[in-house]
Amino acid sequence: MTTGATTDVPSLEEIEAAASIVYSAFAPTPQFRWPLLDARLRTRCWVKHENHTPVGAFKVRGGLVYFDWLQRTHPQTPGVVTATRGNHGQSIGFAAQRTGTRACVVVPHGNSLEKNAAMRALGVELIEAGDDFQDSIVVADSIAAERGWHRLPSFHPALVAGVGTYALELLRAAPAVKTVYVPIGLGSGACGVIAARQALGHSCDVVGVVSASAPAYAHSLERGTLTSAPVTTRIADGMACRTPVQSALDVLAQGLARVVTVTDDEVEAAMRHLFADTHNVAEGAGAAATAAALQERGDLADEIAVVLCGGNVDSLVFSRVLEVR
Repeated sequence: MTTGATTDVPSLEEIEAAASIVYSAFAPTPQFRWPLLDARLRTRCWVKHENHTPVGAFKVRGGLVYFDWLQRTHPQTPGVVTATRGNHGQSIGFAAQRTGTRACVVVPHGNSLEKNAAMRALGVELIEAGDDFQDSIVVADSIAAERGWHRLPSFHPALVAGVGTYALELLRAAPAVKTVYVPIGLGSGACGVIAARQALGHSCDVVGVVSASAPAYAHSLERGTLTSAPVTTRIADGMACRTPVQSALDVLAQGLARVVTVTDDEVEAAMRHLFADTHNVAEGAGAAATAAALQERGDLADEIAVVLCGGNVDSLVFSRVLEVR
């Protein structure tokens, strides 16, 4: 893997156009340095607070940009259908509500109760089906075909352009950053960081973070071919991908400096550290970048950034995590 130019990512013009759409709904999120976290990591560390969006996660940016594209290219769309573990679904609910579009979201059984409640509060029709995200994709495909509704994917150039706006904010606000740690679920966030870095001509390394209990992307990047893998993570539901997306893999293979794999125990420890050091709540995927930085502590660059991509963790889950010492 290299950090050279990457094909098939949004340009600076496209990301800035996406930013104008995002900022019509909410302001840029902050990137802060926290003294306790700096001390823990033994370096200067910026936290990009995507837990501060209207749905508590970075995905909302992509949803807004995708719906803008959808209204321009498919103005007669009767409704949209998608599959999610929660944050993508909230993104779609938020954007659909703003545009008056009907939205159906499929989640697997046992999904986060509070993410489900948030999606319903945004007006989506929530359907629980399947044992994991990939099963929910199959159900979403079937519903879209039956109803004649638009099948909204979880990875698409408009989604990448949208979420890439947070990386544009980060790299412009903290231009001396040498390394950005970003979690990989289906890949839009990491691809967005790679796109923003390339658009700005920045030289930072982008480090992808994968759950050891959802290793499909790590295996695929290591082997150079799309590889499915079982998902067993108890905490990082936002990274619980069983089968990667080839177009995301292509960008990641060209644009990542390396991949760091983190365990559930490391992620939960990072959730506790983020709360103690910054008093921000991070869901499992939201703490994964910090977990990777902690794993590499002692070998970190003199200025890094971690993406806190979301804070939507169920109350009972978070209380359990905080009780462990």
